Amino acid sequence: MTESAFEQMARQLRQRALEASLRCGATETEAEDMAQETMLRLWQMRSELNRYRSLEAVAAQTARRLTLNAKRRAPAVGLDTLKATTAATSAHAPDELLMAREDEAWLEQQLRQLPTTQHTLLYMRQVELRTTADIARLTGLEETSVRTLLARARRTLLEEIKKRR
Repeated sequence: MTESAFEQMARQLRQRALEASLRCGATETEAEDMAQETMLRLWQMRSELNRYRSLEAVAAQTARRLTLNAKRRAPAVGLDTLKATTAATSAHAPDELLMAREDEAWLEQQLRQLPTTQHTLLYMRQVELRTTADIARLTGLEETSVRTLLARARRTLLEEIKKRR
């Protein structure tokens, strides 16, 4: 692909990358960064772009992967931080505060109902902000086992949340 052909398509490709990043849960600022990074990568591989049927799909897929990779690398947010943020934002209206307290009590009950191992690992990961490698080292489990147990705990909680809503 020539430079002029790339320049003609750049706005459309950038918009597609921006939309894909936003759909993956990025903020406006993060999505802008991901779209810019996507365009840089597409520019670097412009000589190979002719082999693709849909450059918009390539842009969207690239942005999606960049966004998900950035989210994976981001430090985990502890439950204490999340509670403080939720309390600060919902303190405006009494009914919202009451609903937030009910949600928090319900979530704590659901956490207590998890199997002990899953609850402990989830606590270590989300509250103590330990890495899976740290958890594996401390518990004597394999890292893959830790990841699997954390995924099961999260999936169980997600299913309960879906039932509740």
